[in-house]
Amino acid sequence: MTIWVDADSCPKRIRDIVVRAAVKNDVPAAFVANRRIGLPQKAPVSMVEVEAGEGSADRYIVEHAAEGDMVITRDIPLAADLVERSVVVLNDRGDIYTEENVRERLSIRDFMYELRNQGQFAERTRSFGEKEITAFSNAFDRTLQKLLKSIN
Repeated sequence: MTIWVDADSCPKRIRDIVVRAAVKNDVPAAFVANRRIGLPQKAPVSMVEVEAGEGSADRYIVEHAAEGDMVITRDIPLAADLVERSVVVLNDRGDIYTEENVRERLSIRDFMYELRNQGQFAERTRSFGEKEITAFSNAFDRTLQKLLKSIN
């Protein structure tokens, strides 16, 4: 089992939670980005730097993640691709993407993208604070423990 992190836009506090859990549970964690991300030099944590370009980190994760792995991403199209391949996907707010919800979220994302492109909707960013970090930490820990039990 590997924990893959779409690290291009992953908040530092989320990266720290993943690193601590990877070290504590001796589970490989690979942070994938098209630029260097500051990570502690601790086994089993690694950094995968991919070429610059739109979607290069996503392509790498899709090519390397396998059933039984976990991926942390806020990228809904990436999540949809991975869920189809039976990879567990969690966003940085603790939402777990499933076959039941990922297509709906992808449709909403695409609809909002079209509205923004037509100038009919101003983009808003949701706050990201302690509440969201706690929700992620709780969901991540539950999901990680469940995956670890399934391989033992």
